[in-house]
Amino acid sequence: MDPVVALVISLSCILLLSLWRQRSGRGRLPPGPMPLPIIGNILQIDAKNISKSLTNLSKAYGPVFTVYLGTRPTVVLHGYEAVKEALNDHGEVFSGRGSFPVVERVAKGLGILLTSGNRWKVMRRFLVMTLWNFGMGKRSTENLVQEEARCLVEELRKTKSSPCDPTFFLSCVPCHVIFSIIFHNRFDYKDQHFLNLLRKLNENVAILSSPWIQICNTFRVLIDYFPGSHKTFLKNAYFLEKIKEHQESLDINNPRDFIDYFLIKMEENKPQTEFTTEALVSLLNDLFGAGTETTSTTLRYGLLLLLKHTEVTAKVKEEIDHVIGRHRSPCMQDRSSMPYTEAVLHEIQRYIDLVPTNTPHAVTCDINFRNYFIPKVRFFFSHGIMLAS
Repeated sequence: MDPVVALVISLSCILLLSLWRQRSGRGRLPPGPMPLPIIGNILQIDAKNISKSLTNLSKAYGPVFTVYLGTRPTVVLHGYEAVKEALNDHGEVFSGRGSFPVVERVAKGLGILLTSGNRWKVMRRFLVMTLWNFGMGKRSTENLVQEEARCLVEELRKTKSSPCDPTFFLSCVPCHVIFSIIFHNRFDYKDQHFLNLLRKLNENVAILSSPWIQICNTFRVLIDYFPGSHKTFLKNAYFLEKIKEHQESLDINNPRDFIDYFLIKMEENKPQTEFTTEALVSLLNDLFGAGTETTSTTLRYGLLLLLKHTEVTAKVKEEIDHVIGRHRSPCMQDRSSMPYTEAVLHEIQRYIDLVPTNTPHAVTCDINFRNYFIPKVRFFFSHGIMLAS
């Protein structure tokens, strides 16, 4: 057979198979735009602004609709009411984690951010108990935050009121608080090890936010066989050295920090496989990735909004001066006496739309949601909450 004819026939078969799978997979899924073979609705979704694309589609198809990321049907829950109904009324069913192929190559099903089932419960229980032992939610953690705030003020004073980009300083604040819990110490703002770690964290966030990564997550074959920024992300494993240092100096009777507690748990649970060095690396990646970037971004945008809305800033300052004054640090007990400031902080978080597409979720079993059938193994994002197989 002529090679060209064979190629045409093969491509035709692939296209027909793709169309058949898309049509047979729709069933009682929510409505949505008609997908193209193989690429699905990828041309209707702007990889640089996925949330805006989902908002536009929701205007045509309602708060619950289906898009195809490649050949995979993806259910989107858009807006407050649909997301609240899913997570509040059917929280257990919608508690699964969906697919994030680029991150999965690094995490390998470990950690807490993208795991589910028993592994997620085991890691979450350990994480909550250990952080509680280190004072999370208690006075000791509040003292860490207050101390870091004082360090931030000192660093800003060194600029002598000259124009500066506060991004670096605001990124350091959450990093140092988490460092104090994880590594039992904080670094100086100019420490080279700290700067290298912060650079890698920022690099990973930039990579994960890039259009290329969205394409890789849609067409998984690209991850293994094509060059690109995802290769840099896959190589950024930066906690192994610290773990090895802790292993060499570990005293099981005197744990110093979070890593020590995990290493002790490893020894106690042998030959159980949940607590391993690889699992610890993934857990640390999740803690820093989820805890530092979100906080520093909120601080940065909050500062920008306060600079823009001077009348709001004036009222916040008046309340701070009245309740706290100029000679002590704020504390959690002040919240009840500062309703306006707390309302402004909540409004900043609402307004900036910090994580518009959320972490991929999945339903843990078949469910009828708003008269649509969503089968198990589909993932979802919220704002968009997307569910897909």
